[in-house]
Amino acid sequence: MVKETKLYDVLDVKPNASDAEIKKGYRKAALKYHPDKAGNDPKAAEKFKEVSEAYEILSDANKRTLYDQYGLDFVLHGGIPQDSQPDMGAGGAGGYPGGFPGGFQNFSSSGPGGTRTFRFTSGNGGPPFGGFTPDDPMNVFFSSFGNDPEMSNLFGGGLGGGAGRGGAPKMRFSGNQFGGMGGSPFGGMGGMGGMGGMEEPVAPPREASVYTVKLPLSLEELSTGLTKKMKIHRKLLSGPEDNILTLTVKPGWKAGTKLTFAGAGDTQPDGRNQDVVFVVDERPHPTFKRDGNNLKMDLELNLKEALCGFSKIVNTLDGKKLKIEQTQPVQPGTVIRYPEHGMPISKTPGKKGDLEITVKVKFPTSLTAQQKSELSRIL
Repeated sequence: MVKETKLYDVLDVKPNASDAEIKKGYRKAALKYHPDKAGNDPKAAEKFKEVSEAYEILSDANKRTLYDQYGLDFVLHGGIPQDSQPDMGAGGAGGYPGGFPGGFQNFSSSGPGGTRTFRFTSGNGGPPFGGFTPDDPMNVFFSSFGNDPEMSNLFGGGLGGGAGRGGAPKMRFSGNQFGGMGGSPFGGMGGMGGMGGMEEPVAPPREASVYTVKLPLSLEELSTGLTKKMKIHRKLLSGPEDNILTLTVKPGWKAGTKLTFAGAGDTQPDGRNQDVVFVVDERPHPTFKRDGNNLKMDLELNLKEALCGFSKIVNTLDGKKLKIEQTQPVQPGTVIRYPEHGMPISKTPGKKGDLEITVKVKFPTSLTAQQKSELSRIL
């Protein structure tokens, strides 16, 4: 039996709820009171803080155990309220009836009249238990659902169409839209500090947020290389800003190659700007298929060309014309290889892969009696 149910009520779950049920309850409540949903309603902002605090405590097994046993006031302030301090001469460990939670120690009595003092230390040798200091509500939200594609509508728009005056495509980054970036957009959660004079543990640095954008390119563009300009619209602490990014694609780059612009995106709740990463996406080509640094294509011949020889012109990716000739019969599936006619090798400037041409023979679907006779006589 739990001491109180306030935090469970905030998330609309039962005290025996599973971790999944608690996260589901937080998701539902956070969506309801999120600033993008509720606007500038101060009551909604306060509720958003409450559900974030409730989830932060109940999603941590140790904090939830303390809350279930001793209530919210114990978790928030790191000890028993002054007006409810226990009798020092009775009970279990440290004189507290039933004993203090595991890991608390150094309980003493001093001063005239037996003034009682507390000093708590964690059982694992960690930092002093100075009470619960809640994280920024936006940090709780982002850490739980920042990578959830179903929540992307709360982080701004996606790619936008159209082009700016300079002819560069314009796009809007999916990033933070809330005021007060770099700190709590709600001015903090008052009254939740730890015990005076006790140093709070320092959270490890968060990894920089990354916004990934596909960069579709044709085989021709990947063969020759190009410079592309992209206009972005991003949100900074100082307000919205348009910026031009210059993308330089080197000849021979492959699908999946990344081009990173550090700090070029929106400002995030922790005060840092997103990194913008463009990822090369290779468009299908009607004639050629890429295989590493090589190019492959099929060459279709009719039966006469396969038996008697042929002469054909193939247009290469770089606009050149390649003459292909055979004077003797050629078997279906024969591969004709042309070195240095494939894709440029980006790590070895001046070098290219091979062009591999596979012969496909188109046989007639029917023959007349005379044709059969002639072929029988010849073959």
